[in-house]
Amino acid sequence: MTEESDIAEIGETRPDPGALRGPDDHLNQAWIERLRSHLSAGDEDDVAAMMEPLHAADAGAVLEALEQDERVALVQMLGDRFDYLALTEVDDNVRSDLIEELPAEDVARGVATLDNDDAVYILEDMDAGDREEILAQLPAFERLSLRRSLDFPEDSAGRRMQTDFIAIPPFWTVGQTIDYLRAEKDLPDEFFQLYVVDPGYRVLGTIPLDKFLRTKRQTRIEELMNPDVITVDATEDQEEAARDFERYDLVEVGVVDENKRLVGVLTVDDIVDVIHEEATEDIKLLGGVGDEELSDNVISTVRSRAPWLVVNLFTAMLASFVIGLFDASIEQMVALAALMPMVASMGGNAGTQTMTVTVRALATRDLDRGRVRRLILREMSGGFINGCIFAVLIGTITTLRYANFGLGVVIGMAMIINMIAAGTGGILIPLGLSKLKVDPAIASSVFVTTVTDVVGFFAFLGLAGLWFGLS
Repeated sequence: MTEESDIAEIGETRPDPGALRGPDDHLNQAWIERLRSHLSAGDEDDVAAMMEPLHAADAGAVLEALEQDERVALVQMLGDRFDYLALTEVDDNVRSDLIEELPAEDVARGVATLDNDDAVYILEDMDAGDREEILAQLPAFERLSLRRSLDFPEDSAGRRMQTDFIAIPPFWTVGQTIDYLRAEKDLPDEFFQLYVVDPGYRVLGTIPLDKFLRTKRQTRIEELMNPDVITVDATEDQEEAARDFERYDLVEVGVVDENKRLVGVLTVDDIVDVIHEEATEDIKLLGGVGDEELSDNVISTVRSRAPWLVVNLFTAMLASFVIGLFDASIEQMVALAALMPMVASMGGNAGTQTMTVTVRALATRDLDRGRVRRLILREMSGGFINGCIFAVLIGTITTLRYANFGLGVVIGMAMIINMIAAGTGGILIPLGLSKLKVDPAIASSVFVTTVTDVVGFFAFLGLAGLWFGLS
């Protein structure tokens, strides 16, 4: 072996063949291929031995790495040993395709092992008929609990909540509560606080576990509880609930129905998923790709992207129309055709920067009237200053390249005008769409780009016509 190969071998980090993920956190393809070989050979015990140690998130990654027929074979081969929580960790398309291939009784048996919120997450996207077929095979109490959660609006706190919680009366003591918790078998797997309720299950107060465990047994619950209760309505949008967690540094919060009765709890692990989903949704909408997933096929991808590409086509036609108004000027000075994309491009980038900040501020509800006025003034002023900086830079380069001082002045003035328009449009367009109850993440980029293109072309070509007397 050569010295170079020795050095390469020492410096190279080889993935452990028995580990699912390599040093770069990517899936170990050798591991996946070994699983595939066991699946094709029908080696149930070997498949189970490979899958058993995996966390649900890693099991979900394995499902996404396999082909559809391999996924079905894996789930069926594992049987009761398959953790259906893994289905909450995969793309929607992968989950729906897999569930369609599995017998309803198998899905019902797997869903029955999950917490209420995870079961709802799997069931909510299914066809009503398939969902009812699965629900019909569950025990009556679990079936009623899931149906109640599914009756709440999509993307609401009621859909995300867990229905298992610990509620105690205010007249108990700490000692009575501890004895109850030790004796009761049907408790949540994890909980962070106790809820003190009246006979109608209206929340009177909460007790965090750390405070509860440090208190003497004879202390009454009503003396220990915090009466300043924060709750969320079951019909409240999950994004609003996530803001409550952020604002008040919550770990868990009670969910109440229209009669203010405690019906469930939201925990921080659910909210992390909500924040991830909402941020992903906003980014996708900002790019005009809808709810596209990595597992989508070509047709679904085209269908998702085509509508906004059509809108972009019409806005591009508008910019082209503006250029057409000055075709005679361009014919007389060909340099205009080479320079005008620079003005539009710089404006488009500046407008996108402002738009991104504004859309994010709207999403987090950080903009009030006072801040809006300051932000508009800031962006207009910033646009003017940036415009002056780049006007000097591009004006100098243009003057030296074309030996034409007037052309440098014209493109510099156009740059200033377009940068001001970019800053102004980047904030006013999202604000205007928000006022019209249109999600600014969906449409802002199209209109901001249109404004900067049209203003940039019109300013540059119009100023060139006036300066050089072009017709």
